[in-house]
This record gives sequence, structure tokens and C-alpha cells, in this order.
Amino acid sequence: MNRKALVQRCLLYIMIVGVGIVGACKKSSQDQPNGSVDQGTPGTRDELTKDSIYLYAQQTYLWNANMPTYSTFNPRQYSSYNAVLSAIKALPSTGGKDKYSFIDDGSVAEQLGGVSGDYGFSANYDGNNLLRVKYVYPNSPADAKGLKRGYQITKVNGRTVIRSSQTDIDNLNNALFGDNPSITLTLVKSDNTVEEQTVTRSTYNINPVLFTNTYTVGAKKVGYVVFNSFTTNSSGLLDAAFTKFAADQITELVVDLRYNGGGSVATAEDFTNLIAPSSRNGQVMYTTYWTQTMQDGQATILQNQKFYAKGNDGVTRMYSFFDYSYKPTAAAGNQEVFKKRGTLNGLTRVYFLVSDGTASASELLINNLKPIMDVQLIGKKTYGKPVGFFSIHIDKYDLYIPQFQTKNQLGEGDYFSGMLVNKDVADDLTKNFGDPEEAMLKQALNYAEKGIYSAIVSENRLSSTSGVTRADIDKSNAQLNHEFKGMVETRKLKFK
Repeated sequence: MNRKALVQRCLLYIMIVGVGIVGACKKSSQDQPNGSVDQGTPGTRDELTKDSIYLYAQQTYLWNANMPTYSTFNPRQYSSYNAVLSAIKALPSTGGKDKYSFIDDGSVAEQLGGVSGDYGFSANYDGNNLLRVKYVYPNSPADAKGLKRGYQITKVNGRTVIRSSQTDIDNLNNALFGDNPSITLTLVKSDNTVEEQTVTRSTYNINPVLFTNTYTVGAKKVGYVVFNSFTTNSSGLLDAAFTKFAADQITELVVDLRYNGGGSVATAEDFTNLIAPSSRNGQVMYTTYWTQTMQDGQATILQNQKFYAKGNDGVTRMYSFFDYSYKPTAAAGNQEVFKKRGTLNGLTRVYFLVSDGTASASELLINNLKPIMDVQLIGKKTYGKPVGFFSIHIDKYDLYIPQFQTKNQLGEGDYFSGMLVNKDVADDLTKNFGDPEEAMLKQALNYAEKGIYSAIVSENRLSSTSGVTRADIDKSNAQLNHEFKGMVETRKLKFK
């Protein structure tokens, strides 16, 4: 079966409960939550859900080798579902690598599908310890109020944003990213005028293409695109941007992924094929290595994750995730090849602007291209997430645990500690996207023109008066980083 987009692969079974499909092999359908499995011991709904979290990990977790038995681990001893998951992540079998697993209420699936229900902006502290807007989604509530990247935020809901304690950060987090229906901001705009805006949350379609432009650098044309999330609705938006780049006859490209925590694998493939030259068509792009238990066809627990789909014979019937092949071969559909997308060809170099928030599908895009062209990374070392997952639906929740790792055509893909950069540069929140003086973009344009990076003044202490170090600022910003980090399997794999 041909590979499809996320809604068919990832969201389909998240909707199982809504359409009344029961996905479990049960002994007691009255007590057992949808998608859960029966360990054979009677229990409450809460206990059965805790059981299921562990039992799914036993068969589908990337680090499931040598996991303890159910009785030894005893998931029911833990106070919450997250406590069960934390204990799994702490098992010796993970080697301390799992910083990725989480349990979600369905919000991730909505965002991955291109729909959000927040304010539509985020904020970080700059090098001088001033809180600034770091991005705004087009057509979001914040965009409607005129917020722009770089605007300073001096008050939130009447409270100053000075960081004097952890309580200050906690209060700010609650205001910016909590469930409040609205937020009131005191802003200093780029022209130094001050205004107060109240932003009310609402549902909007995410457009992750935040900015595009073409620059003339000497005799070169250099394209620039800010891409903020690998949503499943964004391939067409990328196509439009690259159509313009082709018309502009760019020969080098800057892809700004500094806040992009990843998302859809299928979108990452589309993006890769927009950049890669047609001369690479048919060559291996990357290979997906699923959990060995899944490769061997022993992950029988996946029979509990059911959905309707057309089979190889064209007949629609009920299937489960156990019916897919997980072998790391082209025949099984787990080895992708380059297939040129769009008309832009002949790129000689691509620059990626990155940070410690650049993760998963973003890193997949970078890793796919490294063996076939000149790839330059500018910014800070990336997050480090060469693994991915599909969600496992258990009762009212979606469980995300790593089930596969990807490696490029050279077998490279162990960047668990992050990808190192060619030029170390801090995020410059004082300037809007596309400003040629913005620190990261400036380095890319300088390299495009001169073939070298320019010197940078030390960033360890950017404020001569505050006494605040870059490490202090980065620590606070890490707590304000709420971008989803994940590489979600959004393709429909081939049936066995």
C-alpha cells in the first residue's frame, strides 16, 4: 500500500474511540479501557491503563531488550501514568537515552495535523535578560493583535517579567502556556513605543512557514525560509515557497529550523526532496529500524490497535498495527529513496539555522542531506533525537514511546547527543526573521559571499550591567521551551 499522510496513519486510530471501534482483546469489556491489554489480573480502569503502558513498552519500546517482567516491574505500584513512564525511562536497558517518551491527551495529534488552540506565539529571554517575542504564527490570535518577533514584553498580566526566582519562571510559564483564556501583555515595539494588548486564545490553522525571502549576495541568489513545525498540512506551503525560489534561480538555501522540534516523517521526506537534486533520484535517502520485536513479527500486543483500511486487494476491512511489516527493507516499505519534488534543482549548499530546540524530523531532514551535498549548521548544537514513534491509544490517552531509529544512506544516525554546528551562534531575538543583520542569518549570508564565517564577540556574558551569563539565560529559556519534540511515523506502512 502506498504511504499516506499523517491523518491516515497517525490520527486514524486516535479517532478510534470516537467512531466506536474497540481496539482491545479483552476478557472484561466492561472494565478494560480501549486499546488496553489484559494481564490476567482483575483491576480498576486506572490499574489496567498502568498495566498497558508497561506491556506495550515490553514489545514496542526501542530499548525493550532485558526489560524486567511485568510482575517484577509491577506498574500498579506507581502513583500515576507519568510515574510508570518515568520508571520505564529510568530502566538500565535505555542507557539513559530516553528523554523522549511522554503521555498526551490528544493535543499533539491536533497540532501535528495543523490545528492549534493557543495564543499563537512564544517568548524567550534575549542576551540582555529581556523577555521578547520569539515567533508568531500567521493568522493566530497573537498575529491578529500585531505581535512581532523581537517585541519586548515588560509585563504579563500586570506582573513584571524579571527573573529573580524559580517562582517567577513558574508564573510566566503558567501565563504564557497554561489554560488561561486570555493573556495581557505590555509590549515595547521595535520603534520603542509601548502598548498593551490582550490576546484571547482560539483555534487556528498552523502555517509553519513563518517567513521566506531571496537575497542577492554578490553574484549569488540565496533563498531563506523559516520553517517552524513539520505539520501534515505544510507540504503544499513548502511547495509554494520553493516554486518562488526556483523562479528566483537561487543556488544556495538557508533553512531556519531554530525552533522546529519536528513532527511528521512524511513532511520531512517532502522537504528533503524539495532540496535534493534530481541526480540523486532512486538512491537511498534513509532506512527505518524498528524495535527488533516488531521486526520479528513478535509484537502481538499491536493487535489491540485497530483501524479500518483498504488492503492490498482493495477491500476495506479492519486491520491492526500488527498487520504491518517492520523489517528495515525497501520491500517492507521501510527504506526511502530520493524522489525529486518541485522544479528547484542545482542547489550547491544548504545552511541550517539550529538550536537546542531543533529536533527529530528537523534532524532527519538534515541527516538525509548530509551525504549528498554541502550542509552547514549555524547556531547551537541540536537537541538529539534520531528516534521516532507512532502513538499508542490507551483509554483516553496517547502513549508516545520510541519505536524506531532512522539512519541515512551512510548508516549515520546516532546523534543522541545532538548535531554539532559549523558556526556557534546564539539566537538573536532582537531582530525579526529575515533581517540580514540577525546573527544566524548574517553568518550564512557572509559564508555565501566570502566562503568563511565572521568572528563573533563572546556571548558568555552579553550584558555588561546585569551580570547575567548566557548559561543563566539558556537555563530559563529551556523552561520556557514548550515546542513539541518528536518524529511521528505518519506514513502507512506496507501490510505483511
